[in-house]
Amino acid sequence: MQPYNLIIAGVGGQGVILAGNIISDAAMSAGYDVKKTDTLGMAQRGGSVISHLRISEKVHSPLIKRGEADILLAFEKLEAARWVSWLRPGGIAVINNQELPPLAVSLGEECYPSDKEIMAVIKSRTKEYYIVDGAQITTGLGNIKTLNIFMLGCLSRFLPLGENVWKENIAANLPQKVVELNMKAFKWGGQAILHKKTEKKNG
Repeated sequence: MQPYNLIIAGVGGQGVILAGNIISDAAMSAGYDVKKTDTLGMAQRGGSVISHLRISEKVHSPLIKRGEADILLAFEKLEAARWVSWLRPGGIAVINNQELPPLAVSLGEECYPSDKEIMAVIKSRTKEYYIVDGAQITTGLGNIKTLNIFMLGCLSRFLPLGENVWKENIAANLPQKVVELNMKAFKWGGQAILHKKTEKKNG
């Protein structure tokens, strides 16, 4: 397997850390070396939550340098714009189309950027970006807390890890009572990316 450097970005309460843990467990159970580190910025108040995650035959450090990430998995739009510069040119960005204003915006100290501004930043870094309506889809599923697993379903289309490996490690990290619902969210995430890929191919 080629090395994969992943940045997972979101805000407190979206399940970024758990998502990173599941990715790590899945990759290790598939026989790969994994290093991971997390940064929480006032996460309990909706602050930024970032995970650096590296997967390879052998990994020596968890930290990813700016411009060297292969994949950005962003649970929120502004966080995608904030961290897209960590992508290597032509890297993959998977972005949940959700707006969760930080505290400074809520207090009126700053303005949340427009979609046009956010997309200009994303497009300046990569042409391979996928915007998914994860919050809307998981709300329709019955529980927006499944968003992180939905996003893992999206990510699964870009990593060479088998579906059973993903499912086993999702189940191992969640209470039994919510496993079935989260498995559905994972499936829908994968389907959402396949749909987006088809759109790009035909568009």
